[in-house]
Amino acid sequence: MSREILIEPLTREAFAPYGDVIDAAGQPTVMINNGKCARYTDVATLDFDNRGQAGISIFEGQPYTLPHSLSLVERHPLGSQAFIPMSDAPFLVIVADDIDGVPGTPKAFLTECQQGINIHRGVWHGVLTPLNNPARFAVVDWIGEVANLEEHTFDATWVVRHS
Repeated sequence: MSREILIEPLTREAFAPYGDVIDAAGQPTVMINNGKCARYTDVATLDFDNRGQAGISIFEGQPYTLPHSLSLVERHPLGSQAFIPMSDAPFLVIVADDIDGVPGTPKAFLTECQQGINIHRGVWHGVLTPLNNPARFAVVDWIGEVANLEEHTFDATWVVRHS
């Protein structure tokens, strides 16, 4: 038996309970470099346990297609996780509220080109899901020796599709 999730556009307001949208929307915080560079300052709240440190990694994700079957989500209790696309393509973001230690009903968002996300510490989320083409991401997350991954497999598959 499967259940259905309809994809929503990624907006700051809709995504706020789960993390931050990383983009250059609105007015820049300040112009730098003799007015040739717009700086958008502090666009995501990074949060890391002190038993490790922030690290920048490169992820190369293979594409998924829609409809997408979702059976597994994960979370990282020791740090937030930012995905900053290095490819000019949208990707699927799946998140879920925590209900007494397990994920609730997932929500799915579709990024616009050049939008990234920062998933807050401890938020249940799907795996990296580029659509249609392989994609490269700069990922800022917690790096350390302590386990920082919890996984949950749903009893029934969720089917993610366009609304």
